[in-house]
Order: sequence, then C-alpha cells, then structure tokens
Amino acid sequence: MRWLVLLIICLMYLITYMDRTNISVVAPAIRKEFGFDKITMGLIFSSFTWAYAIGQVPGGWLGDRFGPRGVLTTIVTYWSFMTMVTAQSVGFISFWVIRFLFGLGEAGAFPTATRAMQLWFTKAERGFVQGITHSFSRFGAAIVPPIAVAIMVAWGWKAVFYTFGLVGIVWALLFFLIYRNLPEEHKGVNEAELTYLRGLDESGNINLPIDIKKKPKVPWKFLLSSSNMWYIMAAYFCYNYCLYFFLTWLPSYLVDHQGFSIVKMGLFASLPLFAGVIGDTVGGIVTDKILHKTKNMKFARKVVAIPSMLCAAIFLIPAAQTSDPYLAVYCLTASMFFLECVIGPAWAVPMDVGGEYSGTVSGMMNMAGNMGGALSPIVFGALVQAGMWSAPFYVEVGLLTIGAIVWLFWLNPEKSVVDKQMLAKMNPPTISG
Repeated sequence: MRWLVLLIICLMYLITYMDRTNISVVAPAIRKEFGFDKITMGLIFSSFTWAYAIGQVPGGWLGDRFGPRGVLTTIVTYWSFMTMVTAQSVGFISFWVIRFLFGLGEAGAFPTATRAMQLWFTKAERGFVQGITHSFSRFGAAIVPPIAVAIMVAWGWKAVFYTFGLVGIVWALLFFLIYRNLPEEHKGVNEAELTYLRGLDESGNINLPIDIKKKPKVPWKFLLSSSNMWYIMAAYFCYNYCLYFFLTWLPSYLVDHQGFSIVKMGLFASLPLFAGVIGDTVGGIVTDKILHKTKNMKFARKVVAIPSMLCAAIFLIPAAQTSDPYLAVYCLTASMFFLECVIGPAWAVPMDVGGEYSGTVSGMMNMAGNMGGALSPIVFGALVQAGMWSAPFYVEVGLLTIGAIVWLFWLNPEKSVVDKQMLAKMNPPTISG
C-alpha cells in the first residue's frame, strides 16, 4: 500500500512543478502582449518564490500539527484555483499579486509531503523516496514546454493556466480518498507491511506508532540556535539559486539569446529538465545504497552531494562561454543532471535530523532555498537586461562551490537539530492505540 501512497505523492510533486514553471514557457507571449521588459518579468517570476519561501515554515508546521491528509488536500485545491486565476491578470501588479498568492499555497507542499513520507517509509528508504518524488517534479517541469506550447498555439496562453489548474483539483480529490495519515488507519495495509514499517517489540508485537494527533510544541529555540540547521539552510540556498534559472529564465534564454523559435524552444528547454529527472532518481538511489552498505549516514549523504554540486558548476562554465546554442543546451543538460543528484541526500537530511519535526525542519531548509530562488530570476533579469548573458552563470558557479564547501566541512546529517533531553520535558511521549 505504501507504494500507492508514494505514487500519489509523486503525482503531487509533478503537479507542483507543472504549475510553477508554466509561466516561464508562456513568458514570451506575456511579455509581447503586455510590453514587459526583462526586469519586470524577473520580478513577476520572483513573486512566487518570495511567497513560497515565506510560507515554508508555517506550511511545515501545519503538516506536523494537523497531519498531511487535510493539509495537502486544502493547499493543493487552493493553489490550483490560483493557477486558473492567473489567466485573468491584466498587468504587472495583478500578475505579481496572483503569483505571490499562488506561491503561498504551494509553500506547504514539500514540507508536508516530507512528513507524510516519514510516516509511511523506513529510514533506509528515505533517500530513494525523496529522490523519486523530486524526479517527478522535474519530470513535470520537463513536460511543460511541449504541452504548454501546444495549448498556447491552439487556444492562447490563458488556456495553459486553466488546464493545469484543473489537473490539481482532480489530484486533491484523489489524494483525500486514498491517503491516511498513518498506515494503521488504512484498510489496505496488511500485518506484514505494518510489521516492516514499525518493527517488533521484545514481546514480538508490532510497535505502536507515535500519536499523530498529539500537538507537540515546536522547539524554535533549539532549531534557530542549531548551527547544523543554519548549514543545512545555507547549502540549500546555494542549490536552489541555481535551480531557479532552469525553472524561470531557461525558455527566454533559448529564445532571446540563442535564437531558438518558440516551437524549438519547447523541445530543447525540456532536455535539462529530463536530465534532472534522472539525476533526482540516481542521487536518491545511490545515497541509500551507500548507507545500506556502509551504515555511515554522514558519508552516504556527503559523498553524493559534494561531487554533484562541483560537477554541476563545472558544466556551467562552457555553457556560459560557448556561442554554439546546441553545445550550450548540452552543457546545461549535464549541469542539471548533477545539480539534481543533490536532491536525494539534501531532502533526506531533514528526516535524518528533524525527527517528529521533520516537516518544520524541511520547511526551514526550503525557506532558505527559496530565498535563493527568489533572488535568482531578479539577478538574472537585471544582468541580461544590461547585456551580460554570461555573468549569471558565473554567479551560479560560485554559489555551487560554496555549497559544496558547506557540505564538506560543516553540514552534519547525523547531528540532530534539536536538544532531545529538553524535547522530552516539553513533549512527554504518548502512543496511539
């Protein structure tokens, strides 16, 4: 049953990236209709990401406190509605506000889904489930260019938002019908699967779960004073800044700088994102395989994340320097593959170090990441408006190098970000049943 749960969560990840990247594909049409310059379009791109960053911690807290079922059903329905409302934008302000409100809705998705996966999967499966879910998100982004271009050519750019929003509403209904907060609550979970998930106590009975209905106090003091928490956030800031070039400016870069037609852009803009799908999956599988073999969590997470960030940086350098548009695409494709290999270990870390607060911890990590994601399209837009198409890539090279250094020397996947003795006093353990 947990594999069906994983599938429907994967579909949510796919929808999140379809909805957040569709605007990048229709951006040339929007710019033409409304007369927006690159700086204005960069501000519109970033409005989603500012809201997404702001909403990460509250979104993770909601998932920890009320459970993933109700929270995900509600927020997916809300952001799908806001996706459709985007088509009614009449100018810069309405685009900015609607995308901001849309970003607030998507903010709780990944932190709450992280909590859901923690409840349904074992520690040994964390890298894989994080890798495969994020691979679906990149797959969603990869299929957007050809799908959105086809819809736009047939019915106009507004139809893209109506179509994608409807898909999200259908998912919310299916998720509410299929998912339960605990495996114990689902009729489709048999004794063998529950034994695998929970293990047996000394008497041979299946271990009881921690009560999902308990409302633990979030240890903000310990989270905010944890140096490891700040290193996790810093590393993810560096990663996400670079990711958001691919999610926002890549289609415009191919059209405006490399001279691709809209149709050709729809094909070639997908290549780096499809490479990201593979990278997400490979990174997650490899980190779990290494963990299983070595039993060393620190090594298993670092040995995947550090080389991947450095390789992603290396391939950005020729992409920035070449005048061959196809070579640029191929280098960006290789860079995106290695960049996405980071996802499995990066998102396993909040589950490794956050315990029952994994939703909140992943929310804090993703908040920092999306501060970088919000800055990325603004900086890129400002630099290319000034005619400096290579400079944004060198900024990304520097940040990826810094991120790899943080992973190497300071980020510790084995070090809890909360004080366990103080937590025991704050939240005496209870069990359900």
